[in-house]
Amino acid sequence: MGRVTERRKVVRIRDGVVSSRPDTLVTEEPLEIRLNGKPLAITMRTPGDDFALAVGFLVSEGVLATASDLRNVVYCAGATADGVNTYNVVDVQTAPGVRIPDITLERNVYTTSSCGLCGKASLDAVRTTTRHPIADSPPLRVGPELLAGLPDRLRASQRVFDRTGGLHAAALFDEAGELLDVREDVGRHNAVDKLVGRALQGGNLPLSRAVLMVSGRASFELAQKAVMAGIPMLAAVSAPSSLAVDLAAETGLTLVGFLRGSSMNVYAGEDRIALRAAAQG
Repeated sequence: MGRVTERRKVVRIRDGVVSSRPDTLVTEEPLEIRLNGKPLAITMRTPGDDFALAVGFLVSEGVLATASDLRNVVYCAGATADGVNTYNVVDVQTAPGVRIPDITLERNVYTTSSCGLCGKASLDAVRTTTRHPIADSPPLRVGPELLAGLPDRLRASQRVFDRTGGLHAAALFDEAGELLDVREDVGRHNAVDKLVGRALQGGNLPLSRAVLMVSGRASFELAQKAVMAGIPMLAAVSAPSSLAVDLAAETGLTLVGFLRGSSMNVYAGEDRIALRAAAQG
């Protein structure tokens, strides 16, 4: 099984002083995701929670929606010519009767944080494939003070980041600010897939009372994954993309960006932010 971290020799230069020392790096390896035995996608990820990652990816693609849709997930033995199990190929097997959407359009490609369709086609695809439309009733209400504390709580939960400085993270919080789950990965999208996959495996989708907090920016793909899991609020420490804002506005997702200290920008769904009446200037 691949390790989360590896050691490499580095030359360290500090104030003109040169020394040699080992450094701890985050592991990055490819993961091939197969669906009912057929290759579907390859993503670069940090080993660990591979089954959850694959399951979460298939939630975002509209294949899985509930635990009953999933029959099994296995590593593929003999994935190489010499028959060695690399633990870098997983096969997700759906339950009988699960309809597979048309996602196999030569889609066995390398996936990145910018993968997916573009523009209106992307928005239409999410709207028509999601089986968990955002439906928090009564509406989720979160105060700015609670949101302001989430980045520090996310950072405090990043155990591997403390050793490597090279991992993104995603976490789920409830509306009272309690940490529900946190995952790390070299890719933010993988960290979110791990969260969503674990939620499906535990029978906890849709995540209609959860806040998704991510390190870095809020791309369209992260907004898509939130919507597909029924998450009503996505918060990020950096900027969202224009398409992420468009998707949030169309689907009813609350999207918060530049969440740093007591400052934040709310790009969509501001009704879920419990604001005190502002003084008139």
